[in-house]
Amino acid sequence: MATPRRVLITGAASGIGLAIARAFAAQGHRLLLADVNDSVHQVARDLATDASGHTVDLADAAQLAALARHATSTLGGVDVLVNNAGISPKRLGLPAKATEIDLAEWERVLRINLTAPFLLCAALIPGMQAQRFGRIVDIASRAGRTYVPPAGSHYAASKAGLIGLTRHLAGEWAAAGITANCLTPGRVDTPLANQSAAVVQQAAVAAISVRRAGTPDEIAAAALYLASDAAAYVTGICLDVNGGAFMS
Repeated sequence: MATPRRVLITGAASGIGLAIARAFAAQGHRLLLADVNDSVHQVARDLATDASGHTVDLADAAQLAALARHATSTLGGVDVLVNNAGISPKRLGLPAKATEIDLAEWERVLRINLTAPFLLCAALIPGMQAQRFGRIVDIASRAGRTYVPPAGSHYAASKAGLIGLTRHLAGEWAAAGITANCLTPGRVDTPLANQSAAVVQQAAVAAISVRRAGTPDEIAAAALYLASDAAAYVTGICLDVNGGAFMS
């Protein structure tokens, strides 16, 4: 079994975050699962491992600070931070054009998808630095790498920003034993992706080389690797997991 680590996962109540939580739980890691949905507490109980849930609105800086303090007090620190939570607002299953997005919606998407990972990293990196070990795994998106029609401009901008943040953190903290990497999934069968209209989903799958959407478990397997001891020499990368929809 892998060395037990203390792991904080955001957006852990469903979709990719839930799959990541299950993958880490299967290896015996200690988990703190955070989500805006209260169901995260039941998810933690269902894992039947050393896991607890924490309800948090990631758009609220004060709640984020409280989450970081809670992680330190309950786990004694964080070894692995998985910034998975994200939102992608749709209108009748279709992405909003830039001219249709008001400032409040733009700012909420950026706060949850980009500012929240920044604040959690800033709060938890000092503890990682002190122990000379840390893994930051940011769940970005293919939409942060290239144009993806089902994504809104605010979502794409937030994910591109998350990729840039991750690379900068990798450069800043590598000498302290901390790695920072991005996963950039393509279309994955999740509640968030399935908000898109059927015609949008069909077109998206048709553009994938393997002709299917990915599964949350396939993303979780990649996250588990980036957080592992085996990935100690891997930092600052975007690992594309998209079935060949985008090849860089």
